[in-house]
Amino acid sequence: MERAEQGTSGPDPARGAGSDVGTATGADGRADVRAAEGADLGADAGPDPTRPVAVDTARIVLVGLACWAVALVVVVAVPSLHTGTRDWWPWTCVAGLVLGLLGLGYVRRGRGNAVGARRG
Repeated sequence: MERAEQGTSGPDPARGAGSDVGTATGADGRADVRAAEGADLGADAGPDPTRPVAVDTARIVLVGLACWAVALVVVVAVPSLHTGTRDWWPWTCVAGLVLGLLGLGYVRRGRGNAVGARRG
């Protein structure tokens, strides 16, 4: 779809610096007004962009632990990955696992994810 941009000459002082509102004309000839960042987009705009996204932090840490475990198995299984100048690679995987376990304990206690902390 081809659009011809017809923007304003600069930032709108009423909206603050850095906010441009441009008008584009679509292929059907109708004007399409694109709102700049921070404009009122209505009820169908989705979640509030200023609020953090709720995620299960413990699950993310578990995925990281699984990745470190797979890396450790691969490094130990392939001799060229843990000999010579790469003799430190298995220890990097072990350090990732240990730090991941510490992080998992931290998150489950509620320090890193206070809202989603598990009571136990």
